[in-house]
Amino acid sequence: MKLISAMLAAALACTAVPVLAKVEVGQPAPAFSLADSNGKTRSLDEFKGKTVVLEWTNAECPFVKKHYGSGNMQAQQKEATASGVVWLSINSGAPGKQGQLDGAGANALIQTNHSAQTAYLLDPEGKVGKAYGAKTTPHMYVIDGQGVLRYMGGIDSIQSAEQSDIPKATQYVKQALAELSGGKPVSVPVSQPYGCSVKYGS
Repeated sequence: MKLISAMLAAALACTAVPVLAKVEVGQPAPAFSLADSNGKTRSLDEFKGKTVVLEWTNAECPFVKKHYGSGNMQAQQKEATASGVVWLSINSGAPGKQGQLDGAGANALIQTNHSAQTAYLLDPEGKVGKAYGAKTTPHMYVIDGQGVLRYMGGIDSIQSAEQSDIPKATQYVKQALAELSGGKPVSVPVSQPYGCSVKYGS
C-alpha cells in the first residue's frame, strides 16, 4: 500500500511539471502569435528582418523587481528599441497565479515602470513559454533577423536578486545584441537562466 501511495504521489508530482520544449541556439525560433496588452495579435513573423528580444516576466518576482527597480531592464529596452530591435515582454503566468495580468493590468504596469518594450504579450495558457522552454522570470532569448535563435539564458552573469550586483555582471543580452549588430557571432550564446519559476498552469 505504501508503495502504491508513493507511486501515485510520484505520478502526481510529474503531472504538475509542465512539459517544456527543447529549443537550440542556431536553429529557427518557434513561431508564435499572442495578443498584446492592447488586444492586438502580434506574431514573430510580423518582425521578419529584425532582431527580436523575448523577455519572460512576472512583476511580482524579486528577480524581475531587481532589474526593473534598478532601471536596468528599462535602460536595455530603450537602448535596444532605439537601434531598431524589437523587444517583447511575455507573461506566461496562468490565471490566478503570481504575477499574471490582463491587458489593463499590463498597461498599468508599463506606465508605473516606465518600461519601453515594443509590446507586452499575454500567454495565460503558457503555450509560447512551453514552446521556448522558458523556465524563469526573467528568461531571455535573442532572435536574429533571419528568425534564428542566437542567445538564450539569463539577462546577466550574476544570479542574485540584489541590485548592487548589476554593475558587476556581464550583461549577456546587451552583449549579444552588440555582437549581432557588429556582424560578429554571439560569444556567450547560452547561459543559465535564473529567477522565479514561470507560473504555468497544470
